[in-house]
Amino acid sequence: MIVALTGFMGSGKSSTGRVLSEKLGFPFTDLDGAIGERAGKTIPEIFATEGEKAFRALETSTLKDVVEKAEDNLVLSLGGGTVMEPQARAILAEHCFCIYLKASVETLIGNLSGAEEGRPMLSGASLRERIAVLLEERSATYEETADATVDVDGLSPEQAAEAIVTICRQ
Repeated sequence: MIVALTGFMGSGKSSTGRVLSEKLGFPFTDLDGAIGERAGKTIPEIFATEGEKAFRALETSTLKDVVEKAEDNLVLSLGGGTVMEPQARAILAEHCFCIYLKASVETLIGNLSGAEEGRPMLSGASLRERIAVLLEERSATYEETADATVDVDGLSPEQAAEAIVTICRQ
């Protein structure tokens, strides 16, 4: 089983994914990390030099490779915008059990405050405005893509991972 964690940046996909991989005994892959390794650049560098469209194409092809190379079990942390690409959603639907880590704007602001510099999608308007606008654009797609949702407001990564373990065992 490939358990893919989706949700907005700052929802805890990477930190929860690491804990979940330990609890399930599955390997862990962070898609953003895999993209960086493949490109030999950071995500902000890819955005700056090649633009979002090229990044999304690289993200989708990396997702396809990671999923195809996965043995039987994997915990996969997706990027915040991964599910916005139709081809990525098709890959996830075919190969993964997708969990949406749902977080409120307030939780996301708390988690992302001070970390805007490394996140190209947050540049521009105030942090609250960017989060609110992007979350509004993406929420329905997160919901539609997910096989299950975990509301992570007030949860530690350990608590979120435990909720996911319970879902996976049902």
